[in-house]
Amino acid sequence: MKNGDQVTIHDIARALNIDSSTVSRALNNSPRVSSKTKRKILDKANELGYQRNILASNLRTNKTNTIGVIVPRISRNFFSSVISGIEETAQKAGYNVIICQSFEDFERERQLVETLLSNRVDGILISISMQTDTYEHLRPYLKLGGSIVFYDRPCNFENCSSISVDDYKASFIATEHLIQNGCRNIVHFSGPQINDLYKNRKQGYIDALLKHGLEFKEAYCLESKLSENDGVHFAKKILEMGNVDGIYSSNDTAAIAAIQYLKSQGISIPKDIAVVGFNNDPISSVIEPALTTINQPDFEMGKMASTLLIDKIEKKTTEKELKVLDIELIVRNSSKFKS
Repeated sequence: MKNGDQVTIHDIARALNIDSSTVSRALNNSPRVSSKTKRKILDKANELGYQRNILASNLRTNKTNTIGVIVPRISRNFFSSVISGIEETAQKAGYNVIICQSFEDFERERQLVETLLSNRVDGILISISMQTDTYEHLRPYLKLGGSIVFYDRPCNFENCSSISVDDYKASFIATEHLIQNGCRNIVHFSGPQINDLYKNRKQGYIDALLKHGLEFKEAYCLESKLSENDGVHFAKKILEMGNVDGIYSSNDTAAIAAIQYLKSQGISIPKDIAVVGFNNDPISSVIEPALTTINQPDFEMGKMASTLLIDKIEKKTTEKELKVLDIELIVRNSSKFKS
């Protein structure tokens, strides 16, 4: 072997005077090779500076041991926690993870799916963007035998599985909590209604009102991407309405922005307007007043989504599974009982 030449399994085999097939099995952690022999081969491989040719191995097996993850925004604490769960599980199973952001943009999401397809990932975990109203961009990947699992934002598409929380139940509980705290005119900050997640949250809000004999007013449902600017804009609209005494927001971001603006205008929270958010972002516990919110098992969702996808890849199964995780209402000072 000349200086600069890439070390091969044949070089390791010659150095140890064993068959190259044994070296190959050892490097692939085959149970057919004893632990003692594996250790000897790995030590010699490290000594010689051997590096596995992953690309060549992938071409032979038609498997990359890589999964793609499409996330709306990594900056959101919820999604970063989900990714942590995904990566922990994937790493233990011997899979690499490619993380992509759609920034809540459908066209970018479509391009990311094409990129992951061209990179031959074994499976895709996706939380669709707020703009996504069709899933046809996923069909080419499925036709090639790829596996897709939706997380957080469930979608009814082909044989794709999904993992989400009980958004309807969460919204019902959040709205009922405000009603039980004396609120009668509750505004709902909603996400785009093309998305099943936000449809379910709106329906939970509506049904809680009706259960307690309160009128549902479509004008009290304010739809947006739930950004900080949206929260401020909605707070201004609420002041124009004049009689609002409660806010249930589909995320903490918009809820916190609304609280800050309302306070700047002399509105007391929760004395004048009680507020409940959704996600339990870290900042929700440190703002003043601390925000009542819905807690989701984000890290656990990531672990379960990754486990489900890898199981589908390994077993080549097309069985559709819909997993729904429970939630918890965390009551803080933004919605305490009024005197």
